[in-house]
Amino acid sequence: MGIECSDIVATPRAEVFAWFARRGAFTRLAPPWQPVTLLAEADSLASGQAVLGLPGGLRWVAQHDPTQYRPPERFVDAVAADGPASIPVSRLLSWRHVHEFTEVDDTHTRVIDRVQTPIPESVLRPMFAYRYRQLTNDLAAHRRAAESGRQPSTIAMTGASGLVGTALSAFLSSGGHRVVRLVRHRPRHRDERQWDPADPAADLLADIDAVVHLAGASIAGRFTAEHRRAVADSRIEPTRRLAELAAASNIDTFVCASAVGYYGYDRGDHTLTEQSERGDGFLADVVEQWEAACAPAAVGGVRVVRVRTGIVQSPRGGTLRLLRPLFTAGLGGRIGDGRQWLSWIGIDDLVDVYHRALWDDALEGPVNAVAPQPVRNSEYTRVLAHVVHRPALLPVPSFGPAVLLGKQGARELAEASQRVAPARLTEVGHAFRTEGLEETLRHLLGRTTS
Repeated sequence: MGIECSDIVATPRAEVFAWFARRGAFTRLAPPWQPVTLLAEADSLASGQAVLGLPGGLRWVAQHDPTQYRPPERFVDAVAADGPASIPVSRLLSWRHVHEFTEVDDTHTRVIDRVQTPIPESVLRPMFAYRYRQLTNDLAAHRRAAESGRQPSTIAMTGASGLVGTALSAFLSSGGHRVVRLVRHRPRHRDERQWDPADPAADLLADIDAVVHLAGASIAGRFTAEHRRAVADSRIEPTRRLAELAAASNIDTFVCASAVGYYGYDRGDHTLTEQSERGDGFLADVVEQWEAACAPAAVGGVRVVRVRTGIVQSPRGGTLRLLRPLFTAGLGGRIGDGRQWLSWIGIDDLVDVYHRALWDDALEGPVNAVAPQPVRNSEYTRVLAHVVHRPALLPVPSFGPAVLLGKQGARELAEASQRVAPARLTEVGHAFRTEGLEETLRHLLGRTTS
């Protein structure tokens, strides 16, 4: 049994092959709805191996075949055994994947995937459709940056192991940039540097072109005094220290995570742009101080972009990771009356916003990272249920979130209502990969057909 899929991308063959050969390519192509974790990325398409974690502690080892390596035309990998956890998979499931690249013309390449495996075609087709969309959009994003004059650079990143950091670092690495992860543990390889948030080393940012600062304690949780303190302490002072260091180093851009919580927990039906005043609540207080902590970098002549992020959509984390199993089981429903506004953004569009913040000098100050079409909670519920082909008949009463998050947490998280518009991105002509909620969820969940 086997399957053959192909698509054409508007990039020369040598560049497409080079993209596949860089670190991060597998992460960018791995469908987020599959229960697979990348444990080790192949260090070579010629003879390396990738190791994937599967449910139940099993491992899938993808071994590259040196006899079939012909750049920029072809590489091949097959399932192999390497350690006890990989033996069941290698013995029970055959897999041989031929990756081929043919020139259509000087600027277009046909990417061909031929797989010999007993896995049903109905499982594989959505996976390859997702891979081609990711490849096409990633290459297009890097091409736009290159056309603007952006050259490969070295980018220091905090929070690189989180939901956003994992996707962004893979995107940047596969695009030819070097990502230096600022970590709190002892460095394990050359692209890690130890970072003390309270007292960063003076040479931490040596030879760094730009900083992306994503680190911070999770906001989700009961809003106890301890939780509120952790949320604030992990953001405000560490950001100030890093911004001061950026000002003293040869850094040209400082991009800092922020949140639409700046606008408060309930602004009614008002459309909120970057020019809108801050709102009320604990999160608004924290975000205001968090953003203000970036000031030393700006005073030092560094271009500072503060990315005010909406509700990130990804089955690998955030609200969608929690809601997907409930809705798939037919247990989903709106929260309260469902009239609260939800300003959302797909994970790949968020990656593009951070990328643009790095290369587009027109972006400075606050930037709303939200899709152009916010929806009410009732509409989000309807669309997600439709995508997973399940009813959504069980509304969550208003007291429900308060049981889990406390009264303040429920008000500022589960029941928050913010109708936010990406005004600055619209002004600079930014194009979103998926503007509509249904299109985004179908892409992320592998449900591209009705």
